Amino acid sequence: MAERVTICVVSSGRADYGLIRPILDALRADPRTVGQLLLTGTHADDRFGSEADGRLRADALVPMPLDGDDAAAAARGAAAVLVGVVEALERLKPDAVLIVGDRYEILAVAQAAMLLRLPLIHLGGGDVTEGAIDEGIRHAVTKLAQVHLVTHAGAARRLRQLGEEDWRIHTVGNPSLDSLAGATSLPDTALEGLLGRPVGADNLLVCFHPVTLLPDGGLAEFEAMLAVLGELPVSTHLWVTRPNADPGHEGLNRHLDDWAAGRVNVSIHAALGAAYLPLMARCRAVVGNSSSGLTETPSLGIPTVNIGVRQQGRLAGETVFHCAGEVEAIRAALARAMAADLSGATNPYGDGKTVPRILSVLTSLPERDVLMHKRFIDIEVGGG
Repeated sequence: MAERVTICVVSSGRADYGLIRPILDALRADPRTVGQLLLTGTHADDRFGSEADGRLRADALVPMPLDGDDAAAAARGAAAVLVGVVEALERLKPDAVLIVGDRYEILAVAQAAMLLRLPLIHLGGGDVTEGAIDEGIRHAVTKLAQVHLVTHAGAARRLRQLGEEDWRIHTVGNPSLDSLAGATSLPDTALEGLLGRPVGADNLLVCFHPVTLLPDGGLAEFEAMLAVLGELPVSTHLWVTRPNADPGHEGLNRHLDDWAAGRVNVSIHAALGAAYLPLMARCRAVVGNSSSGLTETPSLGIPTVNIGVRQQGRLAGETVFHCAGEVEAIRAALARAMAADLSGATNPYGDGKTVPRILSVLTSLPERDVLMHKRFIDIEVGGG
């Protein structure tokens, strides 16, 4: 590629911003690279909160209009993202586009890059989440991408099963772990300034999102979780982030607001932004169905109660306590988590040294024609 490679890094909301931020910092600090930032998805929608701060200047903002809370609204929003991202990329003219994960609007970004013949770098392929539409989106993006940055060896193996060439696959770890040291050293006074209230000694972090493959969107699981959390003493403070923009979020938000009314030990945030990791480090456990509970909390030695089917199949370490989305199961899992000794726990998603590995890949990319010409690698499977 060119002597100085321009990479357009895309973030679609709070789910991926913590992963792309250290990568963008590194790209903008290295003389061999230019880092562009394209924000889309829910970054322009106050209902869902944005992790983006003013320190990272955005080169483009592509809104995703959501005119409802159903699958059709999500499809229309993704279509608008496709149109807007094409226009933004034509203006920015990057050498390659870097995306993260498996959200439906990210599939639109991948389609835009493909149609513009821009090499696509995908972080987070090869994972499994059998309880969400994210599963199909993630594997679809894999086939559209030219370079794969995966977080663990199992993910790399799955990409080979999907026919990807070995030289395109790089096992690097989870970049959000590179930020943990700085985040956890934030003084209490600074954290309380971000949150707008004091942080006591007994805290739980609660993150629950719609379950897009369940007919009720995960509402029954959500209600069961709230029932168990409602049994906790008032001395336990519950820091709750609102659901993401997946179909079904409005119903979850209504139930959350009704349940939280009058509870003095509940704080609800659209997004926690820079306070998220420092607050997590001060919590006794993370409860819900967010991938963050599987990928980040192990590095802090904090247990996660992973509820229901949303993360089913995803790699999880010994700090994660899985349970069905039922009251008795959640209650029992929370008790086990709070009593667990996790002093020797390790994180299967990396060692906090991911960004230098990613930068090494991005500064040694082959020429565009080499990247764009993909071969399908057959493997032997049983059954003929």
